[in-house]
Amino acid sequence: MELSRLAVPSVYGLIFFLGYPSQWMLMYLEPGPLTKNELIAANLVLILIFTTYTKSVFVDPGTVPKDWAGKKEFGNANGTMAEKEAVGKSRKWCRKCDAAKPPRAHHCKECKRCIPKMDHHCPWTANCVSHTTFPHFLRFLFYTTIGLSFLESLLFTRISQLWSDRDMPSYLGPNSFQLGHLFTTLVANSITLFALGVLFIRNLWCLAVNTTTIEGWEIERHRTLLRRARHFGGYLEGGDGTKIRIKKQEFPYDIGIWANIVQGMGSANPIAWFNPLAPTPSLQSGLLFASNGFEDADTTWPPPDPDRAYRRYDTAVNADAFTFQESALDAQETLAAFKARQAEDEVRRRKPFLERAEASLANQRVEQWNGAEDDGYEYGEDEVKDRYGSGEHEGEEGWRNSEGERLKDFGLDEEVEFYDEHEDEIPLSELLARRKAASGSSSAYDYS
Repeated sequence: MELSRLAVPSVYGLIFFLGYPSQWMLMYLEPGPLTKNELIAANLVLILIFTTYTKSVFVDPGTVPKDWAGKKEFGNANGTMAEKEAVGKSRKWCRKCDAAKPPRAHHCKECKRCIPKMDHHCPWTANCVSHTTFPHFLRFLFYTTIGLSFLESLLFTRISQLWSDRDMPSYLGPNSFQLGHLFTTLVANSITLFALGVLFIRNLWCLAVNTTTIEGWEIERHRTLLRRARHFGGYLEGGDGTKIRIKKQEFPYDIGIWANIVQGMGSANPIAWFNPLAPTPSLQSGLLFASNGFEDADTTWPPPDPDRAYRRYDTAVNADAFTFQESALDAQETLAAFKARQAEDEVRRRKPFLERAEASLANQRVEQWNGAEDDGYEYGEDEVKDRYGSGEHEGEEGWRNSEGERLKDFGLDEEVEFYDEHEDEIPLSELLARRKAASGSSSAYDYS
């Protein structure tokens, strides 16, 4: 059994352990048993925690409809020009889902699909925190922080009483089992309260500025590229040697604190924000997001990244694709050969960047090694790898932010995020289908 499958049962077990046995324990410790109001409050908060956690685990994080781009971008009877313009800002294509991506959507390697407004894949809920699950997840963090803080105050009251009675005979105090239970509960509660408290504050900040955890990573990445570009006249070199201009770009989805909260919680009613049974935001509202208008209408997010740009060839790498050289193959073998060429093209497309990253890392290791220790001893290859790293998976797709996090740490499929989501890779058949849909539905709009 995978350990990840034990995460959700473990969390349920932790909630039960901190919630119910502790009530029994506190009934037998000075300065006295829990009052009726304290018992009601403790059990009410437990119900809220169980309810919100269950919804965080079992609510569907959403999926992107296959025909989303056609319906939204090229219009239907209910569409608007504002919708079409906002959707046009995405211009992404997911190869694994074989579908267009709306803004803020990402491909989750655990859920095996694109998730609308994906924040991260939470291992403790075995579910994505997304447009549909974020309100439930935030309510879970809120009520858990309240419940753990309440339990912490009750525990410290009993520990303070024990300390003041430390000179009393031991038979007048709790037995060894009660003491062990008390300190075990205190340690478990304190660690959990600290971790979830920090996570709650971080998610509150994300709600206020309307960013996701992934977008926070993208913002930091953009700032890093800006700092690099200042030393090279505002340009950075891509994988094929072409220079790409890097200019400051504002995050487009921060539309004001109140509007951010309303969008993130799915309701403008503050009472509904705290309601554990509040309805889940509609999937449709997670496919289109208002912009603050700080950038031009055709500006996309995330900003351009030279290390994610494709290599442009003067001549097609598959120039002989229409040369029939395999007349001896049957239909099945021909199909297999075609798929093999597709795989080779995919590797060829990624190879320039990977070669550049590996070569740079290799040069750095050699320079560090030659300049650091020249004691006449010839170190073996394994010793060099142990000291300076093997160079594997240390390219830009392995780039870490200031907290040491990679995109894959948030549950993203790095292969998709770095190589498979560019507008230039949209299949020709899809472009033709979009053009056909556009010409067929243009009469649905009145432009006069």
